[in-house]
Formats: sequence, structure tokens, C-alpha cells
Amino acid sequence: MNALFNFDSLTPDFMWYALASIGVRAESGFLALNSYENRVYQFVDEEKKRYVVKFYRPQRWSEQQIQEEHEFTLSLLEHEIPIAPPVIINGKTLHHHEGYLFTLFDSVGGRQFEVDNYDQLEMVGRFMGRIHKVSEGLPTFKHRPTMGLEEYLYQSRDILKQSQFIPTYIESAFFQDMQLLIKAIEEQWQSDYTPIRLHGDCHPGNILWRDGPMFVDLDDARNGPAIQDLWMLLNGDRHEKLIQLDIVLEGYQEFCDFDVNQLKLIEPLRGLRLIHYMSWLAKRWQDPAFPVAFPWFNDAKYWEGQVLAIKEQLAALQEPPLSLTPSW
Repeated sequence: MNALFNFDSLTPDFMWYALASIGVRAESGFLALNSYENRVYQFVDEEKKRYVVKFYRPQRWSEQQIQEEHEFTLSLLEHEIPIAPPVIINGKTLHHHEGYLFTLFDSVGGRQFEVDNYDQLEMVGRFMGRIHKVSEGLPTFKHRPTMGLEEYLYQSRDILKQSQFIPTYIESAFFQDMQLLIKAIEEQWQSDYTPIRLHGDCHPGNILWRDGPMFVDLDDARNGPAIQDLWMLLNGDRHEKLIQLDIVLEGYQEFCDFDVNQLKLIEPLRGLRLIHYMSWLAKRWQDPAFPVAFPWFNDAKYWEGQVLAIKEQLAALQEPPLSLTPSW
């Protein structure tokens, strides 16, 4: 789909007929949920059951790639991992309607995961260990990509260079600093880890809390280092991150061994995410939902802040990697 693609044709009538085509009749209106890459809506059917329907952005993932995500999610469910699975209808989880791919999910409620609650953090670490233990018993994804510098750094840099967002007066400094950051990441990037299937985007917003964690949204599932699913749980200053890391891994290692050498990847991965996020917004800007949701992205103050963020990440890469306490 070209850059001008948007979801204008995804009207309530369209969605109703798409669901009707698989035997599901929506009775309520469609409540839009917080999703921009795809379009996700909650509704109630005629039997008063609450569902979530997800319409995939065309030409982002292939059918094979989406199917791999679904099969992985169902494998986790078989191992009693608390995760939101796709609903199987007529033996399928992925459906078609007039050019769109869509999937139905049971609606799962929950509170916000409290990142500063150490009991919750330990339980999340425990379940991440269980997820990765399942991953270790499966082959890596065949169709989904493996995390690497090409997609996250080099393609992202090219997208930003071709965009018109960076103000002229800081453009030179921005790209000079970005290149320094890329070089620092290249120097510290390690590819000698054993890749496994990942959630891929396990930030606190993708974890709901009920009696324990409920993991949602595997849309970014891919192969990569185990630490990718753990580092986004760490926040605050270095001391706070060390405490959180100990707690996460205390739970994690009850179920899955952890390669401590991967701790060296935390700051490179943080740098990858910093650059990739900017390029993602630039790439999707012509989708009308993005200027509404992220108006600050086209403001000079945002880009001044990003110059500072790049410098701060460069400094973080010069510090010693996080390490476990001697008790480990």
C-alpha cells in the first residue's frame, strides 16, 4: 500500500458486514481502542458477548507472518500463559473482507500494570520466563523478521533523512549526533546470542493486570534476544533499574535460564527504539490518525528534545552495562 493509504473505508457498516461474513453480528457500536498501526475496536455481539476486532494495516505483515503470530499465541495459551488469543472461527483465526485482513479476540479487561509495584514486577518476570521457555522449545519464526540494525537503524535513518520534519536550523546537528549514536550502537551490538521468538513490544502498556499479568498485542512479535522482552520493564535512574532487573530476573529464572551477556544489549536496544520510533511516526504521518494523536511530532520543540535525547542515549552507551548483584 502506498504512503497515502488510510483507513477511511473502514466505516461501521463495513466492519459490521466483515464480522457478519464470519457469522458474528455486532449489536453495539464500535469503540475505537488505542491502536494506530492497525485499527482495533471493541463491540458487543447479539449474544451480549464482548469482543475486540483488529483490522490489519494492508501490506505491513503478510498473511504468513500474521499466521505465525497467531500460532505462537495459541502455543502460549496451551501452556497456560495468560495471553489474549485470537478466536478460532471455522478453523481459522485470520479472515478476509474486501481487501482487509482481520481477526477477532475475546475482550479482556484489567487494570494498568504498576511498574513500580515490585510484587507485580516479579510476577511479570516469572511469566516472561515461562513465555521464553515455550519459545526455546519452538523453532524461530520462519516468516517474521529477526531484530537487527538494518531495519531499526539504517532504514529508520533513511526515512528520517527523506522526511521534511527536522527543522533546518538543527538538521545538521541532529543527523551528526544520530550518526554518532548509530556508530556507538554498532560497536556494542552483539549477534552471538541465540535468537528466540519474542513478544517484541513488551512495554507496560501491553500488560494488563487482573489476578496477575495478562499479555496483549503480539503484533510486533519477531525473533531476537530474550532481553528485548525485559528491558522495557526497567525505568528510572541506574540504581532503580538495577533493583528492578534483580526482581524481574528472580522471577524469570524460576522457569528459564538467562544469558547475562545479553545485559550488554540493553542500551543498544534502547537506542534502536529511539531512532525507530521517530521513523515510524514519519513513515505513517500521512495516515490522518497520526497528526491527531501525535501533534507534537511536527513541532520544532519536539526535535530539539530529540537532539537532547540522542545525546543522553550516547552518554548511556558510554556507561558500564547493567549487571546483576553479587547474590546472583
